[in-house]
Amino acid sequence: MAAATFGLAGCSPGVSHTDPSATSTPASESATPTATPTPTASYKPASASGPAENVPVPVLPEVAKTETKEGAEAFAKYWFSVLSYAYETGEVADFEKLEPPSCVACQKVKGVIQDWHSDGRWLVGGKLSTPVASTTFVRGQDGRYQVAVQVRQEPLSYFRPDGTVARTDPQAPDQGNLLILAYENDAWSAVELGSIVG
Repeated sequence: MAAATFGLAGCSPGVSHTDPSATSTPASESATPTATPTPTASYKPASASGPAENVPVPVLPEVAKTETKEGAEAFAKYWFSVLSYAYETGEVADFEKLEPPSCVACQKVKGVIQDWHSDGRWLVGGKLSTPVASTTFVRGQDGRYQVAVQVRQEPLSYFRPDGTVARTDPQAPDQGNLLILAYENDAWSAVELGSIVG
């Protein structure tokens, strides 16, 4: 593993701005104001001109809250979507809530993400997708489940504050990851992350 802002426009109806002596129209006679839809800022991926903007925050699917085969697989995909969000935004708080304890690889990836989203630097690319997440859904003797996840990562470029490229990591082959999950207190948690070799 290599790892919406909202605008609100408003006005004050019923008051004339041309005659200082004008009084407000009685409430019973004023027209009912029409609600103005709140626009949602559009997503803008990172590019050579700057970092990503308004990146959608991953949402845990309802099925991923259930102790089922589908739930385990959905949670595993969600886990990697949160890591992908961190790559795009540099915000690692949500990932820290999900990372397994003592996950050395997670710590390394998180360090790279934080470093390259500081002091005017940013990352372009690196988004993760999970074409396949699969589990036999057999609980181990330790009460845990294994989910095999195919992870694909886009090429990743590291930009300096002046807009020059420090380096670019080429498209890497898909990685096989083994996410070990536990289901406790009606929720999944990741307890270990490893690579599938062979």
